[in-house]
Amino acid sequence: MARLIYSLCFYLAMPLVWLRLLWRARRQPEYLQQLGERHGFYSVAPVRPLIWLHAVSVGETRAAEPLIDALLREHPGHGLLLTHMTPTGRATGRELLGRHSGRLTQVYLPYDLPDAGARFLDHFQPQVGLLMETELWPNLIDAARRRRLPLALINARLSERSLRGYARLRSLITPALASLGAVAAQTAADAERLRQIGACQVSVCGNLKFDVTPPAEKLQQGALWRQVLGRRPVWLAASTRDGEEVLILDAFASMAVPELLLLLVPRHPQRFAEVAELLAARRLPFCRRSTGILPGAEVCVWLGDSMGEMPAYYALADLALMGGTLLPFGGQNLIEAAACGCPVLLGPHSFNFAQASNDAVACGAARQVADARAAAVLAAGLLSTPQQLSVMRAAARSFGLAHRGATARTLALVEQLMAPRAER
Repeated sequence: MARLIYSLCFYLAMPLVWLRLLWRARRQPEYLQQLGERHGFYSVAPVRPLIWLHAVSVGETRAAEPLIDALLREHPGHGLLLTHMTPTGRATGRELLGRHSGRLTQVYLPYDLPDAGARFLDHFQPQVGLLMETELWPNLIDAARRRRLPLALINARLSERSLRGYARLRSLITPALASLGAVAAQTAADAERLRQIGACQVSVCGNLKFDVTPPAEKLQQGALWRQVLGRRPVWLAASTRDGEEVLILDAFASMAVPELLLLLVPRHPQRFAEVAELLAARRLPFCRRSTGILPGAEVCVWLGDSMGEMPAYYALADLALMGGTLLPFGGQNLIEAAACGCPVLLGPHSFNFAQASNDAVACGAARQVADARAAAVLAAGLLSTPQQLSVMRAAARSFGLAHRGATARTLALVEQLMAPRAER
């Protein structure tokens, strides 16, 4: 009954869903491409057995890269169906096409309507389905159950805040979780919270993001930028969210660090122009990465308005402030910074990566502060003491290496799911 009501509400809300697509398309016209896929109509046909992996957007797609490589290596007769919900996720996944030419198919996952999900599964007929992190779609999961398609929730995480939200929808979420063949949680705390709302086959496999190796060419690019900028200190504000740039710029204005360069990288590309307008309104000397011109001595803010270059930014920076942590967004991925050897400052809101944040602070790879002003004070102190930064840099690299191995554990779980179907 709960799923029936959910489906009815979803159908009734579809005009609003389409209006939201149109609204997003003002800044990203790609939202109006491949519209039929949003309802389960596809022009591409499968040519070999498929392993299906759903990575909703950029972060999940990047995290899935080591697992995608491992799955295709272990199953040479299979292709991989990679689904997304956002154009930026699809663009990120497109970078994998060259590495796995002819074996990787990309499409949008349809909206969670009963007919759309059924068309998707009947068209592609995957051998197994893997849902990244928190992607729980009740109708799609039920359609997979009816087709005896094994499904797993991998790299799964659930914050205390999300737990409270899901608890209010227990009659809808619990049957969906109980239908999953396996759940691979990032941490023991995530596993316990998932069990509380109905997950059954739960294992702790770690976080796949620790197994992502930064591209060597991006690290080299960051090193080249560093050579050009010389000894000039660089403070990176990474993956900032709406409302945080104002706080960071106010704090930056109070920092008495000679020649300091603020590298400001908004999380979402549709906000690049908006942040550029903010910098212009404040009459701050700035330049944009998209112009291809490196900042000169007169520039105090470099706007990182590019996609896929975060490893290069981390390789360049002396210190990073993680976006999403100053306001209650839950924080962005500090693991990528650690892999690049970049020390990190965190604001008070890091619940999306609570365990990783706590571990990073405990080992000295990160420091947590109360607000943007406190971040600026601490950053100024650290940038003035290279020895402390060097210790944090070494701790960041050690932190990243110590938590690797989630890919192998997740792969073993997927193999167990696939074995009974292969026998049938």
